[in-house]
Amino acid sequence: MDWPLISVIIPTYNREEPLRDSIADVLKQDYPHLELLAIDQTPTHKPEIEAYLQCQANAGKIRWFRVDWASLPGARNYGVRRANGEIIIFLDDDVVLPEGFLKAHARNYLERPEVGAVAGRVFDRMKLTDSGGNLTIDDLPPEAMDPGIAWYYIDLVHTVKAQQVLSVRGCNMSFRRSIFEQWGLTFDERFQGSAVREESDFCLRLRQTGYIIWYDPEAHLVHLGEETGGCHDISTRSLKYQLTFYHNHFFMGLKNLKPSQCLRFFARLFDCHVLGHPPCNKSSSLVNTAVRLNFFVLGFFQALATVIKANGNDGQIYTWQDK
Repeated sequence: MDWPLISVIIPTYNREEPLRDSIADVLKQDYPHLELLAIDQTPTHKPEIEAYLQCQANAGKIRWFRVDWASLPGARNYGVRRANGEIIIFLDDDVVLPEGFLKAHARNYLERPEVGAVAGRVFDRMKLTDSGGNLTIDDLPPEAMDPGIAWYYIDLVHTVKAQQVLSVRGCNMSFRRSIFEQWGLTFDERFQGSAVREESDFCLRLRQTGYIIWYDPEAHLVHLGEETGGCHDISTRSLKYQLTFYHNHFFMGLKNLKPSQCLRFFARLFDCHVLGHPPCNKSSSLVNTAVRLNFFVLGFFQALATVIKANGNDGQIYTWQDK
């Protein structure tokens, strides 16, 4: 088979040993045409990790780019502008790859010209021992293709059958190069903090091109889900994370969804993340609920301000710096 060139892009922030191991896993892949780009937002590495990265770069095994800012969508865009591959794969910097991972992604583009993106299966380390660990799903429910509520039905952990999906998970996703070059799509750098929902926003815009997003469970990996570093510029337990979490959800909805879809999306967001009902299963104490409600309201108004500013500002500040 004539395998196309793949560009693997790994954005990284304050990550040490997991980054090294993720890079090593990519380099061990049995794939003939590969380039690996590490977009490094870490100010200072441990000496041994710095030496490893420098050694791999000097040997031509990786292309190591260091930037002095921290933005996940900004790092993705930075990598795309430097990538040469026909297929671009994004990985987090705390993943474990099986043999044949890259070929599993590439095969979908060779066999299906209608595919513009591939969503890989993700085994979350922190969820492998959950009570639902043995759950398997064949066909996702129709709700998983409804932009108003899909985000609570798209299960790329337990689904075992290949099928069309609405979105991907950012730690294991790939795209045709034409999505960026011919259609001019970029990741929106206004998604803040750990940039939750930035990949969902991108996929909603991708689907407008006529390409489909294909889920392939054979393109699977293990996501270690480290608490800090990597895609996170803040701890998930911090107040800043909570505010940006709601901002990003509201921003995605206001930017992409119809009013009726927005209402259903925001209602589910409130029910799950504020009231704590399943599948979120958060504490139902009055104090915790009140705190979450406060961030819910603040996040909405912050997102509304972001949308209003968008009339004269596309927010791609890191892309501007690179021109």
